Amino acid sequence: MAEIWDQQVGYKKGYLSRFFNIGLMLDKFKGCLLGAAIGDALGMPNESGAPNLNKMKYGYRRPYKGHPNEGLNLGQYTDDTQMMILVGTLLADGKFTEERYMTALRELCTRGKLRFPDGSVSTACEHPVQENVPQKGVKSTTSGCLPIAIPFALAFPDMSEGCERAVRACNVTHSHPAAHAAVSTVVTLLYHALHDSPDPVGKAMHKAQAEDEVLGGKIRNAILLEKEGMETETALLKIGNDVSVFQTLPMAFFLISRYSHPPDLLTVAANTGGNTDTIACICGAYLGAAKGIGALPADLLEGLEDRQRIELLGQRLHNVYSRKMEKL
Repeated sequence: MAEIWDQQVGYKKGYLSRFFNIGLMLDKFKGCLLGAAIGDALGMPNESGAPNLNKMKYGYRRPYKGHPNEGLNLGQYTDDTQMMILVGTLLADGKFTEERYMTALRELCTRGKLRFPDGSVSTACEHPVQENVPQKGVKSTTSGCLPIAIPFALAFPDMSEGCERAVRACNVTHSHPAAHAAVSTVVTLLYHALHDSPDPVGKAMHKAQAEDEVLGGKIRNAILLEKEGMETETALLKIGNDVSVFQTLPMAFFLISRYSHPPDLLTVAANTGGNTDTIACICGAYLGAAKGIGALPADLLEGLEDRQRIELLGQRLHNVYSRKMEKL
């Protein structure tokens, strides 16, 4: 009887542990997508503007009159989250192919529904479709491809497969090797944050160094500047905030390394100027992946456009992940 009891206790403990881990991962999946969208929406009114680190205000803001995002309201996101949702939905539906992704993206562009899109994305969408010829993007290093890395980090238990599939998707709009390296780096960063790996930032930096020497070097320098205690305003001048992956991603890594308090990370990232919506999007995705939905400020969650839709997408991608885990 004692042996049977021990087996039952062991089984129940294993079951409860597995149940807890499933619940924790689901919380992180939702947090990752919601954090990305929150960062994007916070950075939206400051996109393409000057840094505003000395006069930062917490919370959502409207863009100024004449801004490319002028038609958007408090808590609305940009093309970054639109593309993340598009790719995530195709993955959740089990229907993702590069061709379907390009078709859906081109439709958004043609209808004028893609909000202030990355120039390389617009150009790729304008390319004529040739029968039996794979769609290939622009040889560009802009960061418009980075948000699509987020759902790939969630949907694949095998990180290498997630990186590979994300790069193939990136190639639809961005064919430059540095863009591919940047997408792989984001997948690596989020994957290790989701799985509570030691030093996800360091692991992602090493991935960047292996994939593209220049990008990896710039991310390494950004992390060193943070470790040296350089003021954020000064580091921003050294790292830059433009739309290239060579500035957007290193700036995100600096901020992730510097700020552990969620409101601070989101607020500073949203006020870096330049490509601030994408910088804050990556920071928010990391925050949610590392700490879960509970770390995201409740008022920002409440005011976020499509909050329930994005949270449901996190649930659906977790289902995809779980089904793949069962087959391993």
